[in-house]
Amino acid sequence: MSTDGSNGNMSRSVVVFGALVAIGLIVGAFVLGYQARNIGSGRSSIVVKGLAEKPVRADNAEWQVTAKAFGQTFPEALENLRREKAALDGFIGKYGFGKSALDDKAETVEPNFVTRQEGDTMVTVQEGFVGRQTVVVTTGSLDKIIAASTGVMDYKASGHELEYQEPRYLVSNLEDVKMSLISAATENAKKRAEEFMKHSDARLGAMRSASQGAFYILPNTADARTDDYGGVYDKSTIDKIARVVVTVEFRLE
Repeated sequence: MSTDGSNGNMSRSVVVFGALVAIGLIVGAFVLGYQARNIGSGRSSIVVKGLAEKPVRADNAEWQVTAKAFGQTFPEALENLRREKAALDGFIGKYGFGKSALDDKAETVEPNFVTRQEGDTMVTVQEGFVGRQTVVVTTGSLDKIIAASTGVMDYKASGHELEYQEPRYLVSNLEDVKMSLISAATENAKKRAEEFMKHSDARLGAMRSASQGAFYILPNTADARTDDYGGVYDKSTIDKIARVVVTVEFRLE
């Protein structure tokens, strides 16, 4: 009796399983048919990236220079700093920069710490004070900024304490550059999509959506590299390459 019952249960399970498989096949056929109708009715699409680039040239520059002085006391460090700042102003003025091109930051005087070895131990101790004052030079005269940044080494070698950075070369009309490249990159995306369609039975339809990707300002060198995850703004060179990437979705017909 128990064997017959088990066989009956097994038979019913097989029947139920077979029914479920049949239903699954019917549903699958319906879904595939629905997708095929969507493609046939022009509801599918293609997504492509478009690229555009052009050379740009910096028309502005910033240069940061910091006068620096030491003293055994706070007042002595401040006095020496003001003397060094006057000398720095003279050096900068020699290259034709007036007051309107200079942005003087606040004076600072802080304890000066040095690390030295005492026996087998390295210790940090205070040795007087150090004063600093930064000047930011902003100009559209790139030749002047190049000359000043080149001559600063000789100025430092003559006995003046200072810290400085390399000039930053900037493009002032970035928004205009970006807008012109977006238009060109969108056209490039359309051409790429049309090239894909040469090997398809579908035809390229209207644009469904578009989004701007990264915007790059790159050095004008052969090894300039980019990625799709963020923009780059090179400020170390005068001659640059502006590049825009866009993503465009086109309807297929």
